[in-house]
Amino acid sequence: MTRRKLVVGGLAGLGGVAAAGRLAAQFGLVPPDGGGVYGPGATLNYATHRLLTAGASAREFDSEKISKVPYPNGKPPKDEIFVRQIANGFLDWRLEVAGMVERPASFSIAELKGFPASSQVTQLACEEGWSYVAEWKGVALSHVLRLAGVSPLAKFVVYETLPIKGFTFDSIDIEEAMHPQTLISYGMNGVDLPIEFGGPLRMRVPRQLGYKSVKYIAKVTVTDNLKGFGKGLGSMDAEFGYSWYAGI
Repeated sequence: MTRRKLVVGGLAGLGGVAAAGRLAAQFGLVPPDGGGVYGPGATLNYATHRLLTAGASAREFDSEKISKVPYPNGKPPKDEIFVRQIANGFLDWRLEVAGMVERPASFSIAELKGFPASSQVTQLACEEGWSYVAEWKGVALSHVLRLAGVSPLAKFVVYETLPIKGFTFDSIDIEEAMHPQTLISYGMNGVDLPIEFGGPLRMRVPRQLGYKSVKYIAKVTVTDNLKGFGKGLGSMDAEFGYSWYAGI
């Protein structure tokens, strides 16, 4: 019996969120925010998406669908450390790759641009109700992880911003990290990624809501456990009440 049939059968035959939770736990599909009052719902949502839409891709649009006036949602940081980076054209910006990898690494923007490039015209959809379509260019996160030698025991990839005011982190499971549409984006609509949209580097996760596409990325960490990051919920957004898994 396939995992899909087992989950569908469990939901239909056993009934109830509790039964679904037991099945999700059996297959390791309980999200890091799967505890508490809203945990069963978060678990059901995550497990259902993962088992019934495995390998699916976000919709990609023709170039004429690109939004004329995309919404940046927020202003760039004003911290001294970030202002210095802007002043030198981000020449010193590095993307650190750490954690459960054979070859920890640190890449400059130029080095990332030297890797095989990927582009997509996808929609960034916000939980607040606004959205826009843009062309994103970058290197697939999966390519960088393979270069570093990601461990077969890895379960999550945590990505963090530069340690500036408003410092944030988020994470995705290894399936999302290895999906070809998940990009370390350095370009948008034919130019270098504008600062207000997350330049020089933004994690682009088109299969999930916009808050998972964190701006100003400086580090990715491969791990099998999220307890050592923040409050263990896998995301600062989850700590503020948002769902860790935001599949659309």
